[in-house]
Amino acid sequence: MARYSATHYRRRRAALGKKVREKIVVPAGHKFCRICEKAKHHAEWHKNATASDDLSTRCKECKAAQGRAGHLKRQYGMTVGQRKALLDEQFGICPICLKPGPEHVDHDHETGRVRGVLCFSCNAALGQFRDRPDVMRRAAAYVEGNVWKPKLVAPGVYRLPS
Repeated sequence: MARYSATHYRRRRAALGKKVREKIVVPAGHKFCRICEKAKHHAEWHKNATASDDLSTRCKECKAAQGRAGHLKRQYGMTVGQRKALLDEQFGICPICLKPGPEHVDHDHETGRVRGVLCFSCNAALGQFRDRPDVMRRAAAYVEGNVWKPKLVAPGVYRLPS
């Protein structure tokens, strides 16, 4: 049985129009990530007891990036590029508090429609108010010093200020 050299294999793959990686020299204590194409120290890899080298197939950084991309696709049906385009439309700031660097995709829980990208605090506040504008208006009035005082219109019946 004839044995083929790595050089022969690379030439044959190139002739078929396939991507051919050059032989990569990786220092001891490092592993090559095929996603980012960098050799990284073993500390930058998750453990995987079933792998021959006890390390994951992707570095921690690439695994996290792929996880975020998968979450965006599953949860909101959007790509990382679409999220970035939405953030660029907002000039890179949270549309509620106007602070830079929002990271959380906000959506309508009833329709699933994406509304924008918010900072953690604003996204959490909308969630706590259950996306109810009437509650948010009362909260704003309360913060502005307008004390909430319902009016008694009949025994046991109160009218809320609008």
